[in-house]
Amino acid sequence: MNATFHPLLRGLHWLMALLILSMLFIGVSMISDLSPRHSLLVNVHKLIGLALLVLVVVRIGVRVFVGSPALPGDLPSAQRWAAKASHLVLYGMMLAMPLLGWGMLSAGGYPLPLQLPALLPQDIRVYALLRQAHGWLAYLLFATVLLHLAAALVHGLIRRDGVLRSMWSGRVN
Repeated sequence: MNATFHPLLRGLHWLMALLILSMLFIGVSMISDLSPRHSLLVNVHKLIGLALLVLVVVRIGVRVFVGSPALPGDLPSAQRWAAKASHLVLYGMMLAMPLLGWGMLSAGGYPLPLQLPALLPQDIRVYALLRQAHGWLAYLLFATVLLHLAAALVHGLIRRDGVLRSMWSGRVN
């Protein structure tokens, strides 16, 4: 295995990080902003969500095809397990969030971006359930991103074991 992630994976990682953080802030703004720009925020949220769904599928395919760097040999087994589990959780949430949004819009009878087909029949009860799940998963995603960032900083600033450097193309130390 290489000491760093494939450049395409690094690019996808940072592009998706930027888009996910944007989505979280747009989502919060949509909930609290009922001004005329509300519909613009909703449309941007939908389009970025769709882009993220495509990007995560591409990212999973690239990661399966090119692999990822090995974790440091001295990393305790519990931390090794936590690293792998947290990545699976992140990938799962990156898939689930846009799919929940798509299903929610379908069940609510709302227009879908790019004339996508509805995933579910219109049903207000399903819409309410999916909307609540989408909101709670957004909070969980934000918390997981913060933990991911904290772990990366521990690797880069405290352990200095190359894990952060494997995803960061610039200087770490």
